[in-house]
Amino acid sequence: MTVRKILACCFCLFWCSTHLPAQKRSTGKATYYSDKLHGRRMSNGDAYHRDSMTCAHKNYPLGTLLKVRNPINDKEVVVKVTDRGPFSRRFIIDLSKAAAHELGFIQQGFCQVEITRVTPNEVPLRPENDDEMSELHLEYQDLSSYPEPIWKQQAILQEKKPLTTPIRSLNDENALSSMKLADN
Repeated sequence: MTVRKILACCFCLFWCSTHLPAQKRSTGKATYYSDKLHGRRMSNGDAYHRDSMTCAHKNYPLGTLLKVRNPINDKEVVVKVTDRGPFSRRFIIDLSKAAAHELGFIQQGFCQVEITRVTPNEVPLRPENDDEMSELHLEYQDLSSYPEPIWKQQAILQEKKPLTTPIRSLNDENALSSMKLADN
């Protein structure tokens, strides 16, 4: 009985280690959405916008991030699966117009692409070893060297303004009498 359990455990470990999800790369032709579809609802419920980085794929779950690369000019984009399709055997992915523009095949209408799934725990552009990472040099500056904010400058100007004396009207009796006294 224990030998069977050990063999079953070994078989499970071997099977699980050989069937780990690898980064599959698929190749095929890509096309892009027509401008007529701008504003229409996609399979995930959102409205299609031609300037967004989205795509339609038959097999990947909605919300999956895919890296699409044009092998002709080595341009690549990361798009999000938001729709189902294409429903033609010739194409494997439908891209938004912005993604097609980034890949550079607007004029042709379609091109050969390589598709790789992007895993969320993958950090793009991270160096292989930590020796290549540069350190941040943060410097502290004395607050007295910063310029004064405008609201403080206006408060200082208000304090420096001379006090204005109110203008007396000519109809005021006291003003008239003081003016007559000043004239004499």
